[in-house]
Amino acid sequence: MSSSYFSQDQPDSSPEIKELVDEQGRSLYCYVEQSFTSKGVQYYLLMPIDSPISIIFWDEDDEAEQAILLEEKEEIDPLFPKAEASLAEQNLTLKRTSFTLTVAGELPEPEDDDILTLEIETERDEEAEEFQLLATFFHNDFAYGIYTPLVPLLFFAKAKPDGELELLSLDELKKIQPILEEWMFN
Repeated sequence: MSSSYFSQDQPDSSPEIKELVDEQGRSLYCYVEQSFTSKGVQYYLLMPIDSPISIIFWDEDDEAEQAILLEEKEEIDPLFPKAEASLAEQNLTLKRTSFTLTVAGELPEPEDDDILTLEIETERDEEAEEFQLLATFFHNDFAYGIYTPLVPLLFFAKAKPDGELELLSLDELKKIQPILEEWMFN
């Protein structure tokens, strides 16, 4: 996932790296894909250095198999050691980073059999997202898969007066959407 959607202003040497910190003090190091200033505020489009991952629970009820994306810390914590061990077999290191779990290491090339398409609900409708299977494991006789999105996960952030970065809320994104659209299409 090294290609960039917005690389026109980035120099070829040493990309700029910024740190996103969550409320628990966990860090997520990101490449600055693009930045701009509007009304005195510095905005950033960021892509995690390490690959984001999702853990998916396979619910096998009587009628059909259903994929459930686990997002809550309480759901993930008991699974973390087994997920970590499963990824270690692939020479990948699972990390508890801010805003998303990530994995460090060289990802295998995606193969058709390893691609999962999920319909993800957004505030407007459902969107299809594709994920690559990295590893599987069992916990309490239930099957889980560890996946990475095929489309890069991007974060929009702004610099606070103290220099730290803060993720933009949905309301803030909506306010600067016209600026973003003009900026992205130029």
